Amino acid sequence: MEHSERNRVNVLRDFQGSFFAMSRLVSFPWTFLEKDLESNKSSDLISDILKQTCLHSLCRKFPPSVRFRRLFLSELIRRQEAADCDPLDELYDALAEVVGAEETAECYKSYLLPSGDAVSLLENVALISEGTTGLVTWEAALYLAEWALAHRQTFAGRTVLELGSGVGLTGITICRSCSPDRYVFSDCHPSVLQKLRNNIQLNSLAEQASPAVSVEDVDWTAATEERLKQIGADTVIAADVVYDPDVVGSLVKLLSKILRCPSPGAPPEVLICSTIRNQETYSGFKQQLEKAGISHHVIPGPVSRVFPYNRVSDIEMIKLYR
Repeated sequence: MEHSERNRVNVLRDFQGSFFAMSRLVSFPWTFLEKDLESNKSSDLISDILKQTCLHSLCRKFPPSVRFRRLFLSELIRRQEAADCDPLDELYDALAEVVGAEETAECYKSYLLPSGDAVSLLENVALISEGTTGLVTWEAALYLAEWALAHRQTFAGRTVLELGSGVGLTGITICRSCSPDRYVFSDCHPSVLQKLRNNIQLNSLAEQASPAVSVEDVDWTAATEERLKQIGADTVIAADVVYDPDVVGSLVKLLSKILRCPSPGAPPEVLICSTIRNQETYSGFKQQLEKAGISHHVIPGPVSRVFPYNRVSDIEMIKLYR
């Protein structure tokens, strides 16, 4: 009985985490639900799932997209009807609420932290919009955030500079959980910078005294050593920035400048996390690092599973040094 209850609690947590992160529906723990419906002929578990998803206060405040909620509720109804359970009025009421709702170009995704807190982000529904990929969260950002949660000492009491912050998942997670002294989010696309500021406000980071948080426009081709010295980062991180061969050269030049102007006392710790989509592009990045006199070593995985995302992706994290 105790084991079964523990499984139920874990399944509810999985449903909740996957729902708020808008994971692909096939990744939800449907098998457990099916077995429960078959053995109990009761809608109790579906009712509990609803309370942890569409009827949860987080959904009222930061709702996933209308289309996603519609698909999710339709799948719950399909499985309930297939098991011939008694209809659940609140399930149909929840579906009715989204059937006529208007689709928007933006939606909220929320990522649940081990503390029980959530990082909620306004993201674009489209993967590429306004000429940039920086308006959504990508797998390497989630991986780096998980790594940070397991290595909080890398950030505690430090000034952290993040390159290509995107919508802010990694940085907000670190600010919430890893006690940096100062955190500098950076990007160069105007829409990304605005969304970053909005998400920092959304997560109440701007209202907190610690860490000190700022959003900087850092153009990799124009950032000077003087500017980097002013930031004075102890730790520099980046996720999913090695995807376009056209920008790799300017990234390597920036990293060279960062490693040449250390903060007082010690060189900065530089960590780059990448989803390897194109081996040629990624190998080219490493070759350019070598030509610039920058060495690297691979930080082995895996990391503890905190967020739901596609773990089939080939993700590598490296530490740079001269």
